[in-house]
Amino acid sequence: MYADQATIRKILTESGDTWAVVGLSSNQARAAYGVAAVLQRFGKRVVPVHPKAETVHGEQGYPSLDAIPFPVDVVDVFVNSDLAGPVAAEAVTVGAKAVWFQLGVIDEKAYDRTRAAGLDMVMDRCPAIEIPRLG
Repeated sequence: MYADQATIRKILTESGDTWAVVGLSSNQARAAYGVAAVLQRFGKRVVPVHPKAETVHGEQGYPSLDAIPFPVDVVDVFVNSDLAGPVAAEAVTVGAKAVWFQLGVIDEKAYDRTRAAGLDMVMDRCPAIEIPRLG
């Protein structure tokens, strides 16, 4: 329900190539670091969003979505479920086309609000797992 294949495909192939990855830092041990590398290999521009605003994978980081000085297409969320709803709301505010909650990140109310605002959304999935499946 929260990750139908049509929506996954649309986000990965039609929503645009600029992905803000919330929770991405230079910590190579974190899942976000590896997922961001996979997204880059598949042609996505990865924009790190983290309080430290570190440069990661050659891309300047920003402390928040609203600090990014250019449009983002997809917001990929690597924060715990308690913090994910406000990130989804901020994604709506900054004009993103889609929101992607990573594996284990679940907020059904945020999902409903984000979809009601007209954005595509996937929850509890990983784009690094899904994108190679597209063929």
